[in-house]
Amino acid sequence: MIGVLLVDDEALTLQLHASYVARVPGFEVVAECTGARAAVSAILDSPDRERIDLVLLDVTMPDGTGLDVVRHVRARTADVDVIAITSVREAEVVRQMVALGATQYLVKPFTFATFRERLEQYVNYRTRAQRASGPATQSEIDALLSARTPTARTVLPPKGLSATSLARVAEAVRTGGPLSATEAGDALGMSRVAARRYLEHLADEGRLERAPRYGSRGRPETAYAWAQQATAP
Repeated sequence: MIGVLLVDDEALTLQLHASYVARVPGFEVVAECTGARAAVSAILDSPDRERIDLVLLDVTMPDGTGLDVVRHVRARTADVDVIAITSVREAEVVRQMVALGATQYLVKPFTFATFRERLEQYVNYRTRAQRASGPATQSEIDALLSARTPTARTVLPPKGLSATSLARVAEAVRTGGPLSATEAGDALGMSRVAARRYLEHLADEGRLERAPRYGSRGRPETAYAWAQQATAP
């Protein structure tokens, strides 16, 4: 298992990221921190330090920055990988984080599908790095470096779902939600069953959140709301 340290100053964000990590096979959350100083201590001095392989690191925190954390850690050890997870988009911050050895830089907000893809990309990089031994050829070096970079690809919806309809359903919930399958179907001119398939797919991706409620006739139903961390369609 790959041990993960979560670092973010928002408790709700830590909770969300912990739930995401739990859904990706091969990863487990070892510890959580809400500040820069606590993160440095966890990585270098805590009883869990030997179990930490990967740090999912916020950049802006009340008592320091993610850059400060990585600088302190790199001064004593390089035996931990870092993925920056932040809303900071400034190019200079990105450059510095990469220069300090961050394997990836993930901008909030994002869907679970994006999060999972980045962790899977990290596994690919980690596996290649661990297999490398002795002098490497140029092609082996190129392959290792390219494994750090997410591959651009077109993500298609599952069989039977239309990309156009999926985007319409997502936009309907984002702008008018929470919506039940019946409400979404009525608004978009599709059946309740069809609308529910799209809503369930979006919820499984992490773009929507499910919540039970009672409908107009007093019957229990599921309402779908736009997830706080999801990106617009």
